[in-house]
Parts: sequence; structure tokens; C-alpha cells
Amino acid sequence: MTQANIGVIGMAVMGQNLALNFERNGYTVAVYNRTTSTMETFVAEHPGKKLIPCRTLEELVAALERPRQILIMVQAGRAVDSVIQGLLPLLEPGDLIMDGGNSYYRDTERRSEELRAKGFAFMGVGVSGGEEGALWGPSIMPGGSRETWHRVQKMLEDISAKAPEDGKPCVVYLGPRGAGHYVKMVHNGIEYGDMELIAEAYDILQHALGLDAAELADVFEEWNQGELDSFLIEITAKIFRRIDEETGKPLVDLVLDKAAQKGTGKWTGQDAMDLGAPIPTINAAVVARIISSMKDERVAASKALPAHAQARYSGDRRGLIDAVRQALYASKISAYAQGMAMLRMASDEYDYGLKLGEVASIWRAGCIIRARFLNRITEAFVRNPALPNLLLDDHLGQAVAERLPAWRHVVQTGIELGIPVLAFGVSLAYYDSYRSARLPANLIQAQRDFFGAHTYERVDKPGVFHSDWEPAQA
Repeated sequence: MTQANIGVIGMAVMGQNLALNFERNGYTVAVYNRTTSTMETFVAEHPGKKLIPCRTLEELVAALERPRQILIMVQAGRAVDSVIQGLLPLLEPGDLIMDGGNSYYRDTERRSEELRAKGFAFMGVGVSGGEEGALWGPSIMPGGSRETWHRVQKMLEDISAKAPEDGKPCVVYLGPRGAGHYVKMVHNGIEYGDMELIAEAYDILQHALGLDAAELADVFEEWNQGELDSFLIEITAKIFRRIDEETGKPLVDLVLDKAAQKGTGKWTGQDAMDLGAPIPTINAAVVARIISSMKDERVAASKALPAHAQARYSGDRRGLIDAVRQALYASKISAYAQGMAMLRMASDEYDYGLKLGEVASIWRAGCIIRARFLNRITEAFVRNPALPNLLLDDHLGQAVAERLPAWRHVVQTGIELGIPVLAFGVSLAYYDSYRSARLPANLIQAQRDFFGAHTYERVDKPGVFHSDWEPAQA
């Protein structure tokens, strides 16, 4: 009886497509789903494929060659723990469980320690690229022991995306325990920021200049030929081209303006607060989604609260379009600077040993944030692996400096026209804060010392001080 090289548990679209990806690359795959009919339908739809249908976990474990390697593709949270608990009595020491879902990294840390203590190998494996990426090659972010990585390295390299510039697999060992899922979490946080920045660019072009969907598609297609070349810009242009068959209107105009979220952006923000890592663009993106969900309140507020702003931009039309392009690129650099700096801080705090150049390199293809721009980030960390912030890289810093006038112009235009520019605004504010040798935090420290005797330091001599801030009575 032929035995499978790997088992995949969870036959939703991502699990199905990863199973087909493994199979296409020469592996025999045992597949299982809690709802058996889903698994049976999947196997029946792919006759002749090296897929072994398993109706129970016992069948799955029996179908695998030793030491066993199992990839779990179920909803993050309790479902992952439930599958693991169902597997453990059936496995042998040394067998490997990989969690390929969007699990919270702290859960991965816990599972890693629990399974290691019981003699089992465990990896938290971040997978990005959506349904198409899972089928044809995702960006893969594995964390676990280095020994375990070597067991599955070739397999994961085979199914991963390959960077178009050099053909390198978009997967690399990231570090121990939860390192893979941590990097995937920050990847998703950056994705939140990127999407919000693009949405704000769309909002400015639509409301300030009155561009319709066809004109917007032209603009984004043009942008995708230059420095903004990326998956998200590409699909945005395609979205603007899509016409609703029922109404004949652009489909994007019929989509309700309530953005959902699955929690990874929020997790990024929460952990950043714990670390003390400033990531205002990602936080603004999460806030923007939350505000968007308040649709009824916003509609009522739109009737009650005046904008006190002019309706349209009165300046050079083409000039503003180009300024938005430049502002979007500068804001992306700011957002990635925040995310990569957070990864550096987390690597030190959690002892992950992340190599940021390698992180950027595996995002160059396969994942949702894949973009030409990631080559510039990879190159920045090749030039200086200890670079504390991307804004300090000569090339990226110069790119931002050249775009500063356009960036400020776009933020100012949004404010003048009453167009919300949460992500654009805080991306610029982050830049201005980071470049400031002196911030007004001295006043905050004085206030804290005034009402709570929290003390302060001085610029002119060492030590910790407390003062009586009340003026002396005459």
C-alpha cells in the first residue's frame, strides 16, 4: 500500500489547494476533513491525483510514512487545539504537526512547549497568498526547531512561490517556536496598512477630482507599471474595471462600505503596545475598519455634522494624481519601516533571531503584500543587516525626502476637503516624529511630575528629579 508523504487536515479551499500543490510537486497526500463528504467530493473532483482519502484521523495517521508529517489547515483557535488533541493518542514520538492557519503566535508558543514536552515536533507555519497562492505557490513563514525545519525544508521550498528576480523559494527558516506565526501576524498588519493607504488614495481621487471607476482603473494600471507595482495595486485596477451584470454599474460602487477583519491587524497593534513599538499606520488601518463598521451611525452623523470644507479640488488635476502616487509610495515606506522595526524589537524580546532581509525576501512573491518595492527593502538589509529603521537607509530615505512635498500636499488637501486621511496622516506624522531631535514629551513629563510626582530627567545634568511646580506665593 502506497503511503503518503504528508497529511493535510481541513479541506476548506486553502487546505484543498495546498494539498493539490503538494501533489503537483510530486508528493502523495493523505487528506481528511471533519465533514467527510467535503473530503470525498474534493478527491472525486480530482481523479488520478496522488490523494489518499481518509475518513477518520486513525486512517490518516495509518496512511502516513514514518516519521509522520501532518499539516493542519483549520480555523485558528480552539479548532486547532481540538485537532491536536485528537491526533496525539495516535502519533509516535518524533512525529511532526504543522499548523498552517492564521494562529495567534502566543497559542503557537504554548503548543510548541506542550508538544515538545510530550516528545512531538511542532511548527507554526504562516501561509500567505490566498487561494491562488496556496495552489500555485504561497509565501511561507515557518517557525519551530531548526532540526524540524530541515525535515520539511525541501517539501516547503517545492510548494512555495519563487521570486521572479532570482528564482529563490519564498520560504526560509525564521526562528524557534512562534517566530513564523509572529512574522505572519506582522505581515498581515502591514497588509492592513497597505490596503487602507490604497483605499485613502482612491477616496482622494474619487472625491477631490471626481474620477469615475474607469478613470481610476486607468490610474492604478499606470501606477502598477512603476514603483508601486504590486499585487494589491494590480487587483485594485481590476476591481475598478468590473461591471455588475445586473445593474450595469461598476461593482465596486455597489459594495457596502463596511470592512471586516479577522483579528491579525488587531493582534499586531496589541503586541506592539506590549513591546513599545510605534506602528501608527497599522493601528490607523484597524481603527478605519472599525469606524467603517459603524455604518448607521456614520449615515446619521453625515446629516448632523457639517464638513465645513470645499467640495472639490481646484488645482492642477494631473498634478494631484501624481502627488497621490508619490504620497502613497512614501507612506508605504513609512508603514514598512514601522513593521520591520517592530519585528526587530520582537526578535530581541522573544529571542527569535529574525533576519529582516530574509523576511523581506520571502515576501517578494506569493503573498498578499508582494511588490517590486520589497526588493528595495531586501537590499536595504543586505547593505546593513543591523539597520534600525528603513527610513535611515540612504536609498529609501532619499526616496521619502524627494516625495515629502507631494506627501504633505496630499495630506493637507485631504484635510481641506474633509476627506479622512487616517493612514496617510499618521504615516507622515510617524516620519516627522522619528526625524525630530526634540519632541514635546518634555511637557508630558512635567505634567506627570506635577500631578503624580513621577519624576523626570534633565537635558543639562544626569539624575532623576522631582519639582514643586506650583508658583511660589508672594
